[in-house]
Amino acid sequence: MSTEQEATTVRLTVAQATTRFLAAQWTERDGVRRRFFAGVFGIFGHGNVAGLGQALLQMERESGGHSPLPYVLARNEQAMVHTSVGYARHEDRLRSWACTASIGPGSTNMLTGAALATINRVPVLLLPSDTFATRVSAPVLQELEQPYAADVSVNDAFRPLSRFFDRVSRPEQLPAALLGAMRVLTDPADTGAATISLPQDVQAEAYDWPVELFAPRTWHIARPPAEAALVAAAADLVRGARRPMVVAGGGVHYSGAEEALAAFTEATGIPVGETQAGKGSLPHGHPRLMGAVGSTGTTAANALAAGADLVIGVGTRWSDFTTASRTAFQQPGVRFVNINVAGPDAVKHAGLAVTADAREALTALTEALAGHRVPDSYEQEQAALWAAWDAEVEAAYHPDPAVTDRLAEGVLTQSTVLGRVNELSDPRDVVLCAAGSMPGDLHKLWRVRDRKGYHVEYGYSCMGYEIPGAIGVRLADSTRDVFAMVGDGGYLMMPTELATAVQERVKIIVVLVQNNGFHSIGSLSESLGSQRFGTQYRYRGAGGGLDGAHLPTDLAANARSLGAHVIEVHSEAGLEAAIAAAKAWPADGGPVVIHVETDPLVPAPDSASWWDVPVSEVSTLDSTQQAHRAYVRHKEDQRTLLAPGDATPAADAGSHRDDPHEGDAAGNRPAATSRPHPAPPGRSQP
Repeated sequence: MSTEQEATTVRLTVAQATTRFLAAQWTERDGVRRRFFAGVFGIFGHGNVAGLGQALLQMERESGGHSPLPYVLARNEQAMVHTSVGYARHEDRLRSWACTASIGPGSTNMLTGAALATINRVPVLLLPSDTFATRVSAPVLQELEQPYAADVSVNDAFRPLSRFFDRVSRPEQLPAALLGAMRVLTDPADTGAATISLPQDVQAEAYDWPVELFAPRTWHIARPPAEAALVAAAADLVRGARRPMVVAGGGVHYSGAEEALAAFTEATGIPVGETQAGKGSLPHGHPRLMGAVGSTGTTAANALAAGADLVIGVGTRWSDFTTASRTAFQQPGVRFVNINVAGPDAVKHAGLAVTADAREALTALTEALAGHRVPDSYEQEQAALWAAWDAEVEAAYHPDPAVTDRLAEGVLTQSTVLGRVNELSDPRDVVLCAAGSMPGDLHKLWRVRDRKGYHVEYGYSCMGYEIPGAIGVRLADSTRDVFAMVGDGGYLMMPTELATAVQERVKIIVVLVQNNGFHSIGSLSESLGSQRFGTQYRYRGAGGGLDGAHLPTDLAANARSLGAHVIEVHSEAGLEAAIAAAKAWPADGGPVVIHVETDPLVPAPDSASWWDVPVSEVSTLDSTQQAHRAYVRHKEDQRTLLAPGDATPAADAGSHRDDPHEGDAAGNRPAATSRPHPAPPGRSQP
């Protein structure tokens, strides 16, 4: 090799080149530069131990034990993706982790994590190992054989779950794959799981790489501004609305737009409802905050939603829980303005699509609405509705003896548990949850005091996210305690990462709520006429059903066996003492588990809302027949939400000019209008 070649190339394996590239990636937003990858989670098997495993070892040895890409051994491949998501979400998607797994089941275990990351629009790099690219000894251990396509492997299942997918069958393909993955990982409008499938033989193959591939590379995170004409059109709609409302989604947090949202609502008096991802967009106590909206919303936010004639969505993807399955917004002709960095979300519900960064768009809209404010009567209505709901929360957090006296000894209500954690945790602490009944209760009840104080994964609502997700948040910010609220069902799905927290000395506080079954689905089952069938942890009884005594499962002992410090509580006073002890636990002391039993039959305050879960149309059961009649009544309240927003942005002073060459089939010219008129009162919207 010539001197010139030696200066311009470096010989490394594909795995070594991958790790060196990842260590050199940075992001920048608003002038702040950050290393993108905090490290690599992994579990080694024969598919990656001699490839990425060797490369990570070599990087650690060459750096004297201070690797720029530290390796963390996980216990479950799905869980390590969840941990990466928890980390990336807390870092506002500006940093993340990579995950490596062996071929076959090791890699397919990451599929659920990939779906969760992509649905929640959170960046994570997945490096599943694959079978031999050369096929010299096929079929190899854990290889899927498909007679119709020899190039298909189990890793092809990642394709629909990833925002980017590539398989590197030759070293020459690696640079394009790495750059393509980074494009998606750093794109606020098009991010999620990025998957690069690495055959085990290719990982170990050497190649002469251009040294430029490993130069430090900074990816700018853009803030797309809102088009002036669209801002003017949105302002025109706001001025014409009698009862406007904002729905704040996760995009408010990712943009860092909390202060811009507060300035907007304080200037205009427009109330704010929050999605699960958007909760905490305004702090508890802000006069314009009406709390959660939708199926698990507050009665305050839902009452305002029902009468809203204009809804301004900021960074929300409008899930069915947010719209209460399209029953939340009942005003005929209600229109939507959607501020979203992602185009597909901006056009939902036929809204005026303001495709832009949330902070930039809100700032521009506030300026465009200078001097405009909703009537005093509307602000007074907001205050009255919120006061009534806040009293409901207080009663749920501190139930009177009429409720507590009916509980079994040592059993609390779930709302009491949430209330004591809420009130005794620090304002900067983080509450984290994902599935079951607690996300809904947290959404409507939890009083958020810090923009990063609330973290509920409700895009995929994945049981088992809680413990690994909490580890990710704590790794992102060790100055905050993280309370992972998990039911017994979610805990049994994935308790194993407690061992990882012990290994890494990561302090998380797990509040393990034991209610002997699936609380959420049990309640849903009952409401749908299915009588809580198959939702309780019981022995099989003499009649063949699961209606015997409760199982003797000891989850506290299980957590203790994994190395966690466990505190078992049997009273409200005991819970308070346990929270104080957990808060005082050493920062490097590893996980603390607070085990508490609750009564699943005591509900949280009702949201006066609905969620569309179809009920059997025919049944021999009276309970199912009654539930179906109720379902039909609710379906009558569903709206299509197709009334168009102001599709033509204002060119000047709120007016626009139609193209004179456009007309209908008969050649008639359309009449100009400043914006579509709402349907007359009482008329059903399209």
